[in-house]
Amino acid sequence: MKITMAHGSGGKSTDELIDKIFAKHFSNEILDKMEDSALVEGGKKMAFTTDSFVVDPVQFPGGNIGRLCICGTVNDLLMRGAIPKYLTCGFIIEEGADTDELEEIVKSMAETARESKVLIVAGDTKVVQGRGGMYINTSGIGFIPEDVDISAYNIKSGDVLIVSGTMGDHHSAILSSRMNIENDIISDVAPLNEMVHNLIENGIEIHTLRDVTRGGLATVLKELAKTSKVDIDIQADIPVRDSVEKLCGLLGLDPMYMGNEGKLVAFIPQNQEKKALDIIRHSKYGENARVIGKVTKGTGQVRQQTAIGGVRNIEALTGEGLPRIC
Repeated sequence: MKITMAHGSGGKSTDELIDKIFAKHFSNEILDKMEDSALVEGGKKMAFTTDSFVVDPVQFPGGNIGRLCICGTVNDLLMRGAIPKYLTCGFIIEEGADTDELEEIVKSMAETARESKVLIVAGDTKVVQGRGGMYINTSGIGFIPEDVDISAYNIKSGDVLIVSGTMGDHHSAILSSRMNIENDIISDVAPLNEMVHNLIENGIEIHTLRDVTRGGLATVLKELAKTSKVDIDIQADIPVRDSVEKLCGLLGLDPMYMGNEGKLVAFIPQNQEKKALDIIRHSKYGENARVIGKVTKGTGQVRQQTAIGGVRNIEALTGEGLPRIC
């Protein structure tokens, strides 16, 4: 069945769409009440985030827009040390979209929400004229333990940088799909709950966490260096999969500016480097973690050693990092 404008009318067709797809997969004790707003339990320190997902294509190697929107929102909460609890989702669906594909995406969202231990407690659907596309907005709430203070402002001279895996996987998967390039690259889209919770529960003094998404590692590090007013020095050998490196070489791209959707960078005191690295490597999605640099006093500069012994000044991405990856 194809989506029609009637599915966005608020009438019988809308009710059928909600019952047969959304309520079927998102069912939980809060959402099932179908109130105008969700009543949820809270905490003293709350993190709240929202994001919109417009990726094209909506299905890509390793995932789809449904898994992506849950992971993106959950990971944003985790980067402040929050325990993600509740999500909302708003769908903007273009007329002509296929309901089988919609249900596949909704099912993926439900599965990823269960993996992330979050409940989808409210939502909205709008149907607009178009060519069968689909866009999703998700908002999330998480609760921060009282003794956790993770912020972009907390980076200190002497910290080490740990990345949880290889750079550029998601960006490369989207780009390959858009350009019909055949390779074995799949998106790394993943929720990082276990990794972050293991660090916190094992007493690691996490100063800063950031998920490496749009703009890539280079942009993330430049923004963090400016915010905390420190300099960051990174090594030449950043972890990149061979297939991603070959794609970048073919297209003249730089993995430092290629985004991910399942990787983080952590700033940790140097005396906890080995323990933190071991925890990340033994957490789900962190087996390829590596220490890539250190923090020094400074004014917001990011420098990378080059393979031939030089130094490269790293700046934030200029312009749009095509294609849009989320």
